[in-house]
Order: sequence, then structure tokens, then C-alpha cells
Amino acid sequence: MVENRTFGDRLAYLILTIGVLILAFPVYLTFVASTWDAATIINGQMPLYPGPFFAENYYRTLFIGTAGTTREPVINMMINSFVMAMAIALGKIFISVLSAYAVVYYRFPFRMAAFWLIFLTLMLPVEVRIFPTFKVVADIGFLDTYQGLAVPLIASATGTLLFRQFFMTIPDELLEASKIDGAGPFRFFKDTVLPLSMTTVAALFVIQFIYGWNQYLWPLLITTKDSMQTIVIGIKKMIVTADALTEWQLAMTTAVLAMLPPVAVVILMQRLFVKGLVDQEK
Repeated sequence: MVENRTFGDRLAYLILTIGVLILAFPVYLTFVASTWDAATIINGQMPLYPGPFFAENYYRTLFIGTAGTTREPVINMMINSFVMAMAIALGKIFISVLSAYAVVYYRFPFRMAAFWLIFLTLMLPVEVRIFPTFKVVADIGFLDTYQGLAVPLIASATGTLLFRQFFMTIPDELLEASKIDGAGPFRFFKDTVLPLSMTTVAALFVIQFIYGWNQYLWPLLITTKDSMQTIVIGIKKMIVTADALTEWQLAMTTAVLAMLPPVAVVILMQRLFVKGLVDQEK
């Protein structure tokens, strides 16, 4: 006898649909606001359908600049955010996969002590050590540079833990077979471990890219030039104290543009991202 789950499935889909609508409505409202002029928004007369200023608002935001305390074109902010996010994501993956490989496959004194020291850094996020980190970055001349934006945020205990747990699931027979074939540690890493880790790499890349893209406090502290500010800082600077001076249509346009790269990364890497998090056949 086949259990009839039609009602339960429909109820689940109904609940999911309601949840999606609740979450998506503010995003849709932001997009609609980005297609109207400032007067319509400020007067509280904005309708719930897109307006006629789409091309004008997006062109001005991307290539000309906005009002507020920043007048930098948003395209420059997006480039800064993209470079920072990519550097953080790739740097974290590179360091994490090497450190996890060393902890799992090498035998050296205080190996586990080194791993636990790495793990303990989870209790010291950048917000806790922000002033000494800023002092070091300033002393080596990394203010207003891509190196200053990315390098202090590259180390990742989370990534090391994730890769360590995955490497421990790789059968020892693969290591023994590599030794019989005459493969050294680097070749075993390159030809066996790294290809098997691609789904984990993809999952970590998505997480760390979004983490880097959404950074606010550290870029705010490390950058003094408008040309080096990220898009998250730009959104905040567009919203001035007096509401009458805020070009809300351009601020909403910038908010929409700020959502596009993270959403694109998640969509493009969705299959590998989900598989890297939940796949048990490793």
C-alpha cells in the first residue's frame, strides 16, 4: 500500500511559498524603488510596479556617481568588493586545504596541539583583534590597498576544520596505493586529495565569497580614499542624516547591484555547494 502524501506535500509547498513571498517582497520593493525618481519615493506615493527611470538610475549609479558623503561610481565599489571577496575566498581555501592536509597526513611533534591552536582562533574574530590588526597593517603600508582589505581576513580555522573532517573520510587504501605507485606527498595531494575535495572547495568558496563581499567594519577602518571603498560602505555613505538630501532611488539601485554578485555565485555553484555540504558518499 502506497501512502498518500498529497495533502502533506501541498501543505509543505504552501508554507514554503508563503515564506518565500515574505522574504522576497522587501527585495522586490527595493527593485521597484530603484526604478522611480526621488520625489515619488520621498512623498510616499511609490506604486508597487516598476517605474520609467530604470535605465537612468542604473546608468547614473554605475558610471557617474551619487550624492551623500561619497560620489564614487558604484562600478568602482563593485570591483573593490569583488577583488576583496575573491582574494579572501581563494586565500582561505589555499591556506585551509594545505593546513588540513598537513594535520591529517603528516606526523610531526605537537601536530594535534597545532590543530587545536588553529581551532581556538575561532574565538578571536577580526572584530576582537581589530586594533592590533589595524596597527600591523598600517605599519607595513597596507592602508588603502587590496592587500590590506584581504590579507588580515584570509586565515580561516573554519576552513581548516572542514577540510580536516573531509580528509579523514578518505580511505587509507588510496594513500597506500599512491605509495606503491611511487607518488610523493605533493603528487598524492595534487592527483588524489585535491580532485576528491572539489565539492568541499566549492562549498567553502561560496561561503567565504559572501563573507568577504558583505564585510563592513574592516573595510571601513582600513580605507580612507573613496576610490578604495567597497559597495557595502558606499550604501551606508549614500544615506545621509537629512532624509531630504538622500537620493533614495540611487541608494536602492546600489542595494540591488550589491545583491547581484553573491546571488550569481550561489546560483552558478548551487549544485556543488549543496553536494559539498551534505554529500556523504566521499
